[in-house]
Amino acid sequence: MTALKDDERRLVMPSGLRRRSLQLLQGLSAEAVRRGYEVRKAHSFFHPREGGVDIAVDGLAYTVSVRQEFPQSTDPDRSSRLVLELAHGLADRPGRWRDRKTRTLEEALGAVLGEIEVRAAQDVRRRQDEQQAIVEREVRWRAAVEVAKEQAVREQLAQVLREEASRWKESAALSAYCTALERRIGELHGVADEATLSQSRRWLEWARAYVRSIDPLSELPKVPDAREPTPEQLKPYLRGWSPDGPERRGGRWRAHE
Repeated sequence: MTALKDDERRLVMPSGLRRRSLQLLQGLSAEAVRRGYEVRKAHSFFHPREGGVDIAVDGLAYTVSVRQEFPQSTDPDRSSRLVLELAHGLADRPGRWRDRKTRTLEEALGAVLGEIEVRAAQDVRRRQDEQQAIVEREVRWRAAVEVAKEQAVREQLAQVLREEASRWKESAALSAYCTALERRIGELHGVADEATLSQSRRWLEWARAYVRSIDPLSELPKVPDAREPTPEQLKPYLRGWSPDGPERRGGRWRAHE
């Protein structure tokens, strides 16, 4: 309050109204401290006629300002009226208190603090809900990533299976060819010259060795070692989630749900 009192750039108004404005803020601050709240210097003012304080409840600050209601009025009664305002007024909540014949602003200080307490309770609940939403979103994201990993690994194994099946199909065709070639060599034994038959047998021997080398069933296969899926490999299975974290969806940062 001392800083505000000494700051002649704030609360620019007749000295009597300025003194009363400071007394209003002092009274509000004293009651706030009595209730266990913190009072801070306010910085969110845009007009020199205003001055105020921040009252912090549960770590949430609420700015209360005071100003002359009709600074341009030549009517003594109107020009002497003050207004207390609670910043960031909500449409369904009171946020402005004026001098009236039925009640002075000094009598409204309790109502101002009461409104701050109501807003603080609402904001605390909202903050808790947001934090809970963040936790739940993290849980859903992690579950989605685990499912995506399973599906990505499944695709890795399926690709290996397709490759093995392709090699098996090729080896089966080549094996059938070798069988047919062996039968043909037997049919021509004693008919074709021995040099030609010898070349064919050598070719058949090499062909059978090759078939064995590419046949995936020449030894019993085992489950392949799966690689850790990359973020790009996870994307097709994340159903809109991002592999980069729960705050991203569809490649863009999103607000908390």
